[in-house]
Amino acid sequence: MAKEAKTNAMRILDRSKVSYEVLTYECEEFIDGMHMAEATGAPVDQSYKTIVTRGKSGQCYVLVIPIAEEIDLKKAAKVVGEKTVEMVHVKELLALTGYVRGGCSPIGMKKQFPTILDSSAEQYDRIYISGGRVGLSLCVAPADILKVSRGSFGQIVR
Repeated sequence: MAKEAKTNAMRILDRSKVSYEVLTYECEEFIDGMHMAEATGAPVDQSYKTIVTRGKSGQCYVLVIPIAEEIDLKKAAKVVGEKTVEMVHVKELLALTGYVRGGCSPIGMKKQFPTILDSSAEQYDRIYISGGRVGLSLCVAPADILKVSRGSFGQIVR
């Protein structure tokens, strides 16, 4: 059997000597996080999605929130020190991050953007995030995600 190609996220975790678990699932195109959790058997509470936003200043921010929650743009703006933030349009995602919708990992984007992991992740030893490709998830310790993304925790959900 052929060895699976590593994504940028996996290479960065390897280089940083961070342990992680790889989960794959069959998927031809974007599915939401709830379907990903169902397909992999990952606990919904520990499964997180990545949202890329842009502040009024033009700076982009990576926000990582539980899949069953909605981003609170006002809270997120306050946490990152912006007047407002809005979600980046899906058409901009690939050029901006190197990732497609449904495969956007907070680790290994084309450029290192300020990253905020919702503080709900602090209660877990490990959480599930996109691995950098549709059909691939990674199980990683929240502290390790913050270490490699140089991110921080913040309350950013409703």
